[in-house]
Amino acid sequence: MAKQIHYNAAKHIAAETAKDPYLRPSFSRRDRLRRLMWNICWGLLYRLSPRPLHAWRVLLLRTFGAKMGPNCHFYPGSKVWAPWNLICADSVAAGDGVEIYNPAPIHLGSHAILSQGAYLCGATHDFDDAAFTLLAFSMELGAYSWICARASVAPGVNVGEGAVLGLASVATRDLEPWGVYAGSPAVKVKVRKRINAPRENDAGDLASPRI
Repeated sequence: MAKQIHYNAAKHIAAETAKDPYLRPSFSRRDRLRRLMWNICWGLLYRLSPRPLHAWRVLLLRTFGAKMGPNCHFYPGSKVWAPWNLICADSVAAGDGVEIYNPAPIHLGSHAILSQGAYLCGATHDFDDAAFTLLAFSMELGAYSWICARASVAPGVNVGEGAVLGLASVATRDLEPWGVYAGSPAVKVKVRKRINAPRENDAGDLASPRI
């Protein structure tokens, strides 16, 4: 599947904003203010909250626009760049050190797991453009997928249902459903047994966030 650009900074920020394109902001003042408010909330109320208070952290994410299904477990050391671009189904987990960089929407399917230190990168820069323009991509992680500790998913890469990205691996291309991937760049090393796979008559329900 070809990567689809969801946000191109050059179409939203005027070139006259700064003579040096490297000093030009990639987002509007309103967006930067909203992220400032979220960062203050994250630093004071989210990051310092006791580990068992998953419902509290989910409430904070929802307050800033995230769509969260029931029973999501986001640990206090996890960080979401833009909650309003986060869509989670039920029972999604994000461990300490997880970072979700989502200038564009990122969808996490039912029972998707992001282990400690995992990184979802939703944007890059056009290095062939003299303005070094920021480009953001929407992404989707399927139901029962697992991004292992310190693994990274590159911009615009989609992770299929039940796929596993191994320890410290880097996904630069879409991962097939129920495949197990390892390495940098990650390659398919085996096929995962469909443990906890949704029944055929439930597949449609699990594919969409239950919010």
